[in-house]
Amino acid sequence: MECADLDHLVFLPSGDVALTRRSRKYSNLSAVVVKFSRTRRRYERQGLLVESDALARAEQECASDQADRKASREHAALVRERADREYVQQFAGEIRSQYPGCPVAEAQSIAEHACLKYSGRVGRSSAAKEFNAKAIELAVRAHVRHAHTPYDRLLSQGWDRHDARSAVADGLDRILSGWSR
Repeated sequence: MECADLDHLVFLPSGDVALTRRSRKYSNLSAVVVKFSRTRRRYERQGLLVESDALARAEQECASDQADRKASREHAALVRERADREYVQQFAGEIRSQYPGCPVAEAQSIAEHACLKYSGRVGRSSAAKEFNAKAIELAVRAHVRHAHTPYDRLLSQGWDRHDARSAVADGLDRILSGWSR
C-alpha cells in the first residue's frame, strides 16, 4: 500500500451508494477494492479506498439529507408499485382480449401469478411487457395446465414432465378453445 501511495486512504465498504458516490467525488485519490470469488469465477467489488477527510465530508453530507433521500426512496417505491399494479391489470386485459371466454377473476389470477416480481416467469419477460400474444398464451396455458388438469398430481406420482404434459394436452386444448370463443 505504501509503495502505491495508498497507505493514507481508508476503506469504505460497499453498500451505501450515496456515501460511496460522494466520498469518491471529494477524494482526490481513490481505489476500488475487489476480491476474486472462486465459486462465481469473477472479481467482486468489496468497497473503495478514499481519503479520510473526503469520507468525513461525505458522511456529514449524507447525514444532513438522510430524511430527503428516505422520502425519495419511499416515493419511488410507491411509483414502482403503482406501475406494477397497472401492468398486471393491462396483462389481465390482454388475456381477456385474447381469451374472451376466460372468467375475469381467473384472468386476474393468471396475470398476478405470471407477472410476479422477481419470479422469472413469462409475465416478466420483455415479450410479455410488449403484450406479445405468444407470451400471454404461455402464461394462460401454464395456468390451465396446473389449475384445470391433473398435471400436478401426475408429476407427484413420478411421471416425467413431458409425459404428463402429453397426458393432459387434450383437456388443456378443450379449455383453451372454450375460452377463445
